[in-house]
Amino acid sequence: MIKRDIVNHLRKIPEQWGHRHWFLSGIGVLSTLGVIAVATPSASLPPDGQNAIVEELDLAASAPLTLKNEIFLREERVVRGDTFDQLLSRLGIQDDAARRYILHSPDLGILHRQLVPGRVVSARTTENGALLSLHFPMNGGETVTVVEQRPNGLTTSVMPRQYETREELKSGEIVYSLFGATDDAGIPDVIAVQMAEIFSGEIDFHRDLRKGDKFTLVYEMQYYRGYPVNTGRILAAEFVNAGRTYRAFHHADGGKGAYYDASGKSLKKAFLRSPLEFSRVTSGFSMRFHPILKTWRAHKGIDYGAPAGTRIRATGDGVVQFAGRQNGYGNFILLSHAGGYQTAYAHMSRFAEGIRKGDRVSQGDIIGYVGQTGWATGPHLHYEFRVRGQAINPLSLDVPVSVPLPPQQRAAFEAETGQRLGMLQLLRGTTPVRFE
Repeated sequence: MIKRDIVNHLRKIPEQWGHRHWFLSGIGVLSTLGVIAVATPSASLPPDGQNAIVEELDLAASAPLTLKNEIFLREERVVRGDTFDQLLSRLGIQDDAARRYILHSPDLGILHRQLVPGRVVSARTTENGALLSLHFPMNGGETVTVVEQRPNGLTTSVMPRQYETREELKSGEIVYSLFGATDDAGIPDVIAVQMAEIFSGEIDFHRDLRKGDKFTLVYEMQYYRGYPVNTGRILAAEFVNAGRTYRAFHHADGGKGAYYDASGKSLKKAFLRSPLEFSRVTSGFSMRFHPILKTWRAHKGIDYGAPAGTRIRATGDGVVQFAGRQNGYGNFILLSHAGGYQTAYAHMSRFAEGIRKGDRVSQGDIIGYVGQTGWATGPHLHYEFRVRGQAINPLSLDVPVSVPLPPQQRAAFEAETGQRLGMLQLLRGTTPVRFE
């Protein structure tokens, strides 16, 4: 006897679930069902104005369950040393004509040169292993070769990959480091870097992080046939640093968009707080004993210790005033910015490609790489901030803000922000999972 509530609906099993498993996509018809309506005194009463009916379905023991039109989906990852014949066998393709077509068709010869380890190939077959379709992603990941069974036989086509964009909600808590916390929460490193960049005007991620700081994120991920393949952008973020809450909301203004707080104030500062994404301060803005000259001298900048080759960012929009070798600075870049500001970057191992005097750069552009050229005892970046030629401490600088949200975009921004703030609040009270 099987009980069921007649208001429930049958649910289909998505084909894309799982890896290396068989799934049914067609269900046969149950036969010889006896239906008897019965009253259930112990059943909970429905809300006023609604009636609940419970039915008992009597399945005769001799009534077989038949399945028709079964379709099976299987996905396999290419492994090192794979041949196409081995891959087809693991995909469950037992169709001799299809195998000959795939293995020997001139149209598919390119696939044999693209058996890259880790690539996911999928096939849909019948119960007997007859091929219905084969999906093979090509190099670059933006196209897929599809072999499909049609009434007139097998056909081959190349088409763009159709992505599904989903919004992911994740939260985490700082225990040891930002990347440690995002790894524990299952957040991609690309999203962690985005978060640090978004809040870089408010939080110094080199010095300000505290154990117990919490963050909540809403970000985009692109999926292909059920697998995450591309990381998108952060749509909303909340970071609680030392008890103070910072929020950011993305708004596309017809271009690539920008980030604002809930009131519409732009989070993009005229200057980033640091030219390196992640590093540590090894020498501050002060008098110090010079390690090479062996004398006390004024240190008119900040030294950031980082491995050789670490990317260096322009901290603001500007023009390259100098790019070359300059005495103890070694490989050196000087940028001029609006308002009489200058930023200087020294001891680079090399400059970014195309960086020359007179070039315009945007905030966040890569201009060079950490090294130890000039008077340096180890790889690091010496960074200076100058106002009308006078060096000042960049860590104590009251950084000017950039242009706020245009008034004509406020209504659209407030509608987006209200929805995404609700998503952040949904996770705010949850306890992040941590793996010690």
